[in-house]
Amino acid sequence: MNRIDQRFAALRAEGRKALIPYITAGDPSPEHTVGFMHALVRAGADVIELGVPFSDPMADGPVIQKACERALRHQVRLSHLFEMVREFRQQDTETPVVLMGYLNPIERIGLEPFADQAAAAGIDGVLTVDMPPEEAEEFGPVLKARGLASIFLVAPTTSRARAATICAHGEGYLYYVSLKGVTGSATLNAGDVAEHLAPLREMTDLPLCVGFGIRDGASAAEVGQVADGVIVGSALVNRIAEYAERPEAIPAALETVLGEMRQALDA
Repeated sequence: MNRIDQRFAALRAEGRKALIPYITAGDPSPEHTVGFMHALVRAGADVIELGVPFSDPMADGPVIQKACERALRHQVRLSHLFEMVREFRQQDTETPVVLMGYLNPIERIGLEPFADQAAAAGIDGVLTVDMPPEEAEEFGPVLKARGLASIFLVAPTTSRARAATICAHGEGYLYYVSLKGVTGSATLNAGDVAEHLAPLREMTDLPLCVGFGIRDGASAAEVGQVADGVIVGSALVNRIAEYAERPEAIPAALETVLGEMRQALDA
């Protein structure tokens, strides 16, 4: 049982919902990322999704695309993310960390070298946006052999048959995309989310976590009533962008945004 499974087991025992923040590694500059991660934990993060900067992020809206551009100006690569997580683990050995990104940077390193380095750094799961389960027959076992969870996305447009395939391959938790579009593009509807999560619960025991459209405490609490966890990205990355010229102020800004969501989820 890796850290992700342990964390969700503890949350279930406590009757609480997971709060999963996303930030882009290296935004606005690489030396600040680890400090941001610790700030997220202080604010109540249960799992951290660490975005891998990529030049063509097809699932991400303008906010996260710009974050990737800021990070890439500093030449941030996967090797830097491994270093960041190793540094994070010097103080925090419990909070699960999931890498979220695209297949191209992984393929450049090679599947097995990537998995070896990720596991050695203290990473717990990998969410590769553009790798469907049909193409994960090779990658999934490589991750599993090293104790890394393969995490997949399910969308509102996913057919029942395809959702069953995704559930069969998924580990850690299932990331349900709450709306049609890219990150940060619209306001979610908790009723629709509940309607789509119901059949997924018949297919899998994995925790169902909802992302895309979580903006504040109210939306987090609303979704938390029907999901096992909420995932927030653009609202946090927006704050990083606002304070990009004053990065020393970013940890407090992140704690304010995420802390409100934590309080709302726990209320």
